[in-house]
Amino acid sequence: MRLLSRCLLITALCCAMPPAQASPVDEQPPAILPLASEPSPRLVPYAPLPEPLARGVVIVQFRTEHFRVMPVFGKTASEVSPRIGHLHVTVDDGPATWAHTSEDPIIVVGLPAGPHRVKLELADPTHKILATELVTVTVPDVKAAPHRH
Repeated sequence: MRLLSRCLLITALCCAMPPAQASPVDEQPPAILPLASEPSPRLVPYAPLPEPLARGVVIVQFRTEHFRVMPVFGKTASEVSPRIGHLHVTVDDGPATWAHTSEDPIIVVGLPAGPHRVKLELADPTHKILATELVTVTVPDVKAAPHRH
């Protein structure tokens, strides 16, 4: 009987207490921030990898901040948070620019020996440019380089 009385007392106390409120520390921020509240996107390219460059292959690795590189296009995609988009890549102010739609390194082959510039632009899904970086590289004359056996 005593056990039953204790159980009833505990049940009564629990039911009489107000439900626990989450403290401000326990509250989570919203999963998605409005675009206007997000920090500006940033593009950070690295110098071309030296070993492939010695063979005439330009490989530029990069990272982004506050931006994800994906194959998405159009006005609706430009409203997604966090920001998404792609890169525009132009070599030597050339007549052609291509869209790079992954976080894989950028690979350029077939450039003549000498200095070159690779312009990288972060573009939103509507092709609006959000950030620009320039990577300079000198492609060696691989035909004149001594061959290793």
